[in-house]
Amino acid sequence: MGALVGAALLVAAGIGALGTAPATAAPDGATPLGRIVPAPAKVTPGGSAYEITAKTRIRVDDASKDARRIGGYLADVLRPSTGYRLPVTDDDAGDGIRLELSAKDKALGAEGYRLTSTGRSVTIVAHAPAGLFHGVQTLRQQLPAKAESDSRQSGPWLVAGGTVEDSPRYGYRSAMLDVSRHFFSVDKVKRYIDQLALYKINKLHLHLSDDQGWRIAIDSWPRLATYGGSTQVGGGAGGHYTKAQYKDIVRYAASRYLEVVPEIDMPSHTNAALASYAELNCDGVAPPLYTGTEVGFSSLCVNKQVTYDFVDDVVRELAALTPGKYLHIGGDEAHSTSHEDYVTFMNRVQPIVAKYGKTVVGWHQLTEATPIKGALAQYWGLDGTSAAEKAQVAAAAKNGTGLVISPADRTYLDMKYTKDTPLGLAWAGYVEVQRSYDWDPGNYLPGAPAAAVKGVEAPMWSETLSESAQVEYMAFPRLPGVAELGWSPAATHDWNTYKVRLAEQAPRWDALGIAYYKSPQVPWNG
Repeated sequence: MGALVGAALLVAAGIGALGTAPATAAPDGATPLGRIVPAPAKVTPGGSAYEITAKTRIRVDDASKDARRIGGYLADVLRPSTGYRLPVTDDDAGDGIRLELSAKDKALGAEGYRLTSTGRSVTIVAHAPAGLFHGVQTLRQQLPAKAESDSRQSGPWLVAGGTVEDSPRYGYRSAMLDVSRHFFSVDKVKRYIDQLALYKINKLHLHLSDDQGWRIAIDSWPRLATYGGSTQVGGGAGGHYTKAQYKDIVRYAASRYLEVVPEIDMPSHTNAALASYAELNCDGVAPPLYTGTEVGFSSLCVNKQVTYDFVDDVVRELAALTPGKYLHIGGDEAHSTSHEDYVTFMNRVQPIVAKYGKTVVGWHQLTEATPIKGALAQYWGLDGTSAAEKAQVAAAAKNGTGLVISPADRTYLDMKYTKDTPLGLAWAGYVEVQRSYDWDPGNYLPGAPAAAVKGVEAPMWSETLSESAQVEYMAFPRLPGVAELGWSPAATHDWNTYKVRLAEQAPRWDALGIAYYKSPQVPWNG
């Protein structure tokens, strides 16, 4: 989407024009090494900058299909703006950009990389393909923002000299997109994936079912998608993904080294399913489709065997479509389900997920039952969540349940920035940019062992959002901060230095046509 299109959509939503801000240039014209988002683990600047020219080649080991594919991705990013051919070659002689997978560099781990820039070349070394891809994202941010343009721009295209050695703090760095309240097309999801990849996010949590819509085709229960997916908040047409479309999203995410984590929310948030099949209701009567925004009123019938036949079928088909490790079973806001029934349901459903080879993820209410071995609880509580509820989650963490931290009043990207934000909700309070960044996932939940924290997530609920520009306006500039909390060492987390690096991202968003909120807390240079 171009900037003008994004601006038009925001104007239609009552939002002003896109923000702009020129980057602060280093004395030699290059972005200072490591002044990127997320902040790298270790930066050693020095030496001459490398300049990409018409003679530059992207050099890879021909034996590695992954390196060649990542080299092609980099070339596709840079060819429109530079106007250069940037051939991807296995010819190792000469200068250029080198992408190298190294079996001996085990210390870099599954996602780490080392980028070395000299006057003659830029070399990115990684132990695994994901690390090579993340190193390419660092290279992108070291180049001028106009490198992201889809039309030819003037250079020079400089990469500051020195070495970046980098690997993530957490292995689980996620963003969620709610496609249930409003349906988002495959192309819109892919656009968001590209934006997540730039900031080294490695999980895409897709919220595929809720009261307002069921968004994935299930062959054994076809009315879930064709009827349950036929509407959305406000009564629009809704929609769903065919299995082929879902697999296309999964493949595209994998090409950007994001793992799709699908969510089927249950036992509550299930009106779309209950409306589609009367037998899933305790009274055998299907309720009407729902297009409002209330929560907690629906529940699968815990005491019927057909409920578990339904869950088994859905999990089986979804697991077969999803090569990733995780499957999210929701579990929050089950206000119409008794505590006893909730425990019964969750303790019966978790083994079904395990049976089909997936690791259970659930909202932190899962800890009201008995989390299965290896399960992850996603904590979304607020600063004001009761001490008892926090203690319950912490106790589960002490007993081996992993935690994904996503406090609603810190990381929920659909929360309004201020009372004047024209989109979003405010039930968790107003969440300005500093509040979304200025906290530590490792010690956020009292009593939970730091080792239990597996990562962070930035959820985007869509009650008020239906277009990419609206999603972007709520995600930017908060999403990069959550990404930094997940990737960068805790010692690098400092609002005063981060906000300067964040401001320098704005020209890149402009070049990419990304809509964003020009927060007064950030020192934009324009």
